[in-house]
Amino acid sequence: MQYRLLGKSDIEISAVCMGCWAIVGDSTWGPQDQGDAINAIHTSLDVGVTFFDTANMYGEGYSEELLAKALDKRRQDAVIATKVHSGSLQTDALRQECERSLRRLRTDYIDLYQIHWPNWSVPLEESIGTLEALKSEGKIREYGVSNFGKQDITEAVEKGAVVTDQLCYSLLWRAIEYEIQPVCVAKGIGILCYSPIAQGLLTGKFRSPEDVPEGRARTRHYSKKRNGVRHGEDGCEGETFAAIDRIRHISETAGRPMAEVSLSWLLAQSAVSCVIAGARNAKQARANAKAADLHLPAEILEQLAEATNCVKAKLGANPDMWQSESRIR
Repeated sequence: MQYRLLGKSDIEISAVCMGCWAIVGDSTWGPQDQGDAINAIHTSLDVGVTFFDTANMYGEGYSEELLAKALDKRRQDAVIATKVHSGSLQTDALRQECERSLRRLRTDYIDLYQIHWPNWSVPLEESIGTLEALKSEGKIREYGVSNFGKQDITEAVEKGAVVTDQLCYSLLWRAIEYEIQPVCVAKGIGILCYSPIAQGLLTGKFRSPEDVPEGRARTRHYSKKRNGVRHGEDGCEGETFAAIDRIRHISETAGRPMAEVSLSWLLAQSAVSCVIAGARNAKQARANAKAADLHLPAEILEQLAEATNCVKAKLGANPDMWQSESRIR
């Protein structure tokens, strides 16, 4: 397992982070056995994963409670990141949500506390000021943001000691490379990559757009005709699955699973602190961890980028995976 610093902080984390959304079992991910979820967390720790990412809105707090139950006496072995919903960024509400997360996580402190989405109706000075106060009180060690674009992350860095920006980033979603990633590189902000295997597309298990379950076929990759989408675009299903076929071939040539290759490519990108990969059972946890030990040669990294340049160009610089009218600026 590789270990890296969390942005410009002195907190050491594993390069692979276990994402704790899928373990709640919901309409997106399907039913989840609690025992499997706990085994996934235990196995992650056993194979060297020390970083766990959750949020107060995952299962309405259930994800935090489940993580606490699994960590139990191993809290000292884990670095916990959680998030506060954008509707609770005023001082009083933010404090209340922090206290609720602390109780659900059964801990005295949160290692990384993140603003889940920007809220342009609440002054950023107020939210950042509250996070600074929580840090000085020892309730959180560091704070970061999530889904902040070029304008918002630049403003946030000017107002406080933001250490990370959690962003959607994968071989099939490279929108942040246009404007956001360069700012993170320049400002020393660590990128935490969520949806790094594109909700399962980069595992190779879906051979066509029709194979993707409706709950997952809602991003801008897919046609506006798909059920549940919130954008009005034609999508790029043909380009996406052509890229997947090329990635599959490159991975076979490298002799490693697609998911490992895809995660390893991300870990080689500028400013990336870690990849956040969900695991619903012990087998998936072990598979995710292997990506941290895979170091792809430069020519393979270049081939993977080339394989997905068409998708990158088609989707453009809008970093919002779900909507044409971006909530990210």
